[in-house]
Order: sequence, then C-alpha cells, then structure tokens
Amino acid sequence: MLRRMEFVQSARTYVAGHRGLVGSAIWRELQRQGYRQLIGRSHAELDLLDAVAVEQFFATERPEFVFVAAARVGGIQANDTRPAEFLYENLQIQNNLIHHAWRGGVKKLLFLGSSCIYPKHAPQPMNEDHLLTGPLEPTNQWYAVAKIAGIKMCQAYRRQRGCNFISAMPTNMYGPNDNFDLQSSHVLPALVRKFHEAKASNAATVTCWGTGTPKREFLYADDLARACVFLMQHYSAEQFINIGFGSDVTIQALANLVREIVGFQGEIVWDASMPDGTPRKLLDSSRLFALGWRPQVELEAGIRLAYEDFLRRFA
Repeated sequence: MLRRMEFVQSARTYVAGHRGLVGSAIWRELQRQGYRQLIGRSHAELDLLDAVAVEQFFATERPEFVFVAAARVGGIQANDTRPAEFLYENLQIQNNLIHHAWRGGVKKLLFLGSSCIYPKHAPQPMNEDHLLTGPLEPTNQWYAVAKIAGIKMCQAYRRQRGCNFISAMPTNMYGPNDNFDLQSSHVLPALVRKFHEAKASNAATVTCWGTGTPKREFLYADDLARACVFLMQHYSAEQFINIGFGSDVTIQALANLVREIVGFQGEIVWDASMPDGTPRKLLDSSRLFALGWRPQVELEAGIRLAYEDFLRRFA
C-alpha cells in the first residue's frame, strides 16, 4: 500500500544537490515557507556515486522527505563530448538515492528529470504521454536515457515497494547559482557570459552556435522551486508531471534579449556549422496548471536577476 504523509514544516527534509541551480532554489523556498529541519550535503561531505556512503547517510540522518535535484548536467557540447560520464554518473546518483530512500523508510521523494526525455520530433507542446514515442535528440540522449530510467525507477518502487515516489520534468532552467562555464553551461547562462565578456573587451561581435531558429522554453529557478514544493505538498500520482512556463522563444530572440540586458552594443554572428539541437521543446504543463500552480517570473525580469547573480559571483 502506498505510504502517504503530509509534508509539514517540521519534517526532516533532504535536498540532494542543494548547492546547485535547482537545489539551492528549492532550499530557499523551503526556508521561505518555514521548513525548519533541512538537510544538505556538499559533494565533499557525501559522494552520491558511492552507494555505501549514501546508505550510511540515510541510516544516520533519517530524512522523511527527499528532493532529488542532484545530477551531472550540461549543455549540448558537454552532453555530446562526455556521453559515458553523463550516462553513468546520473544513473548511479539516482539509483543510489531512490533505492536507499526506500531502504531508509523515506515517506515521499520527488525526482527531477528534464524535458530532454521527449523525442526529438515530439508533437508540440509535449505532454507526458509523448514519452518513448520516438527517437531522442542524439546530442543529449545519454542524459535523457538516465532521466527516463529515473522516472521508471520511481514508478517501479511505487508498484513493488509501495513508495510514494513522484517525478517531475522541468523545462530549461536559469537563475541564481547557475553554471556560467562556457564549456559546460546551458544556452541562457552561456549567452549571459558571452555578451558580458564581449562588452568588457569592447568586442565588435559575439558568435552564437547554430542558426538561432530553434525555440526553447525557460523557467526561472525560484518558480521551479515553488512548483516542486507544491507537488510535494499536493501531488502523489505515478504519472510524472511537466513543469513549464507555458510559452517559448527562438534562440535568436533570446540572444537579442540577453544582449540588451547586458548592454552589449556589437553584432551577433550565427555559426550555422554548429548544432542547433532539438528544433523545439515546449512543455504542455496543463496537468500542473490544472492543480492551481502558475509561474510568476517573466523571462526578461528573470534574465535581469540572473545577470545580477553573475555580476555578484564573477565580475
């Protein structure tokens, strides 16, 4: 029988990956809502690739609720050039966390995936029923396969073990504590850094990958955090659920917006010899919206906040 328990402020709550973009946002939102017994571990304190260490952590700390926001993540280049790393490490991290959450008696777990789980040419917007209906985008299939396995693992543990483990698939994320490394970051933080450095060096142009025609949906990290806490409080179905903003923009429009916010006066050059990735990735978030949740941060306001965070950390 499925175990259920209300997610109250006094619950012992572990946020795996609490220093990353998503995990730190979840941590801030939990604090804002009055959750008092938060548990976080840095990589130096707990290596999630080490099954024995993870087992000992659950046995010692006894968390009641778990947010799985820890993952090996990156953009097109990182995914395409380090496939073994992205597949192995993500499988290992989520396997250790999900399995030992069950063994440790965790009352509820939220596993976070990614919109890249959907087929490259899935109908738009992509709803949850489109999973496994076609081939994946080749450049990030390794990460996608790991995340699909995480969804299925949560469903399997629900069916066989009676665990209240749920999964949510967010769209492209950005915000405070993002990764701005040009070799491994996603498109939005990469653009922020490129335009900032070009402005600082008085460069005449900035070169961006691809044609600029693909469309992407972006969600501010604190909006995702609000959705995650909302789901932990109100959602307990086996069906994974999308978390999106509800609309998308072309990469070209995004680049122009970032250029304006950063204040770069030069031109954008598009390198069409580089990959575009999936033509479009817009989530159908109607299931979540029907439950009463909506995003609050518009794209321009969110990028301004993300740029302020970049300046605090790197300028």
